[in-house]
This record gives sequence, structure tokens and C-alpha cells, in this order.
Amino acid sequence: MSRWLPRVLTRIRELAAARQVLFTLKARRELAALAFGLDAEDACDLLVALSDKDSAGRLASATTGEWMYVFTPTVAGVTFYVKLILRAHCVVVSFHEDEGDGHEEEDA
Repeated sequence: MSRWLPRVLTRIRELAAARQVLFTLKARRELAALAFGLDAEDACDLLVALSDKDSAGRLASATTGEWMYVFTPTVAGVTFYVKLILRAHCVVVSFHEDEGDGHEEEDA
């Protein structure tokens, strides 16, 4: 497990439990497009439940230089791709079904 992961997971869970989560327009559109009828509350619940096994690493934003954390949790047999940035709030940049191929690299 990466040294940064426990600290990051703790912060994500705290912010998600307090509903201090913001969604970019892109993430809101992706969430609305899911066939499962998930909303922002459901997404926050998913963030609270993230584990170290869900981590797919981190990458630096080409735009801001900030770390973007990537998770691929599986819920009810469906794997999601979640990319977020930690600021004063948890900023969800991407939230969609994991297609299993290369993911977009657009940042916030």
C-alpha cells in the first residue's frame, strides 16, 4: 500500500460523510447518465465506503499540478471509475462506469 493512501482515504471519508463534496459539471453529467439512478448522495456513500483495495493510484493534473486520486470500487457487480481532487472539499472530477480501457485525462 502506498504511504499516501491511508491519509487520503481518511480525508475522503471525512469529507464525504460530512457531505463536503463538490462535483464538476462533467462528473454531474456522468453521474446523471448512469443507468442505476445514482445521485450525489449515493456517490457520497460510495466515497465513504472506499477502501485501499479500490485505489487505482494517483496522477498529477496537467492543468493545476494537483494530485488526482483514482478509485475503481465495485458495487453490486458494477465497477465505477472515480477521479477526485482533495481541496477544502472533495472535488469529484469523474464518476462513471469503468469501461476497462484507457480513461480520459481531462482535469478540473
